[in-house]
Amino acid sequence: MIYTVLTLFPEITGAFFASSIMAKAISRGIIRYRAINIRDYALDRHKTCDDAPYGGGPGMLMLGEPLGRALEAAGARKKNSESVYARHQTGALSQTGALSRSRVIYLSPSGRPFSQSLARELAAGEELILLCGRYEGIDQRIIDLYVDDEISVGDYVLSSGETAALVVIDATYRLVDRVIAAESLEEESFSGGLLEYPQYTRPEMYDTIKVPEVLLSGHHENIRRWRLERRVEKTLSLRPDLIRRGRKAGLFDEETERVINDLAAGRHGAPDDSTGEEDE
Repeated sequence: MIYTVLTLFPEITGAFFASSIMAKAISRGIIRYRAINIRDYALDRHKTCDDAPYGGGPGMLMLGEPLGRALEAAGARKKNSESVYARHQTGALSQTGALSRSRVIYLSPSGRPFSQSLARELAAGEELILLCGRYEGIDQRIIDLYVDDEISVGDYVLSSGETAALVVIDATYRLVDRVIAAESLEEESFSGGLLEYPQYTRPEMYDTIKVPEVLLSGHHENIRRWRLERRVEKTLSLRPDLIRRGRKAGLFDEETERVINDLAAGRHGAPDDSTGEEDE
């Protein structure tokens, strides 16, 4: 996997790639990273990358010309002109353009919500070009011409796209083959539609709380069952929407369904089968 980050502040993302598991993945050749400073593609002597928006309004907008040159230098290519023309005519917000190009992602609070399923989708690619906005955002024509996905990491506004880009990078690189042992990813939160079970390490007694006896028993089947029950219990308590989505998607086997029904009945009655909001 290659991560190419277009940014006004490459030092923000650069530190992440020099640390911890990511640094090991780079040293092993599994991950590659390059930062492109957008200011290097501004041609005036002040390296200007922003200007006031047409139509008025507060704040500044990132200029299209240096962004376009930076994207071309990164290997991004324009989407086909017919699709861009149709989008301008219809106002459609659907994805357009050839998928064989490097995938260009613009981090924006207006984008589709980032999720574990989207992280898996992105991690299966060969290269992500991540465009980090600043100020009030970027010229819409750059989105129309180059961007394949607008992604939001949450329903809040950040001062920089760099922090959002790091969320996407952190969530995806660990899913790339050989970065982390596959078994370590099997029972994480969101795998199989459930949150992760509670975990404990030494000492057996901390403050007044003892490690659950089942985890000290050495009985693998009892431990497996306990962990499943705790996953369901935690998900019902904190994220019942995941139970609804998992049921709709058919993620749960018969045992898990029984545990859900038993625990839900003990709490508030049988869980609602309605789907709620969709996980995009």
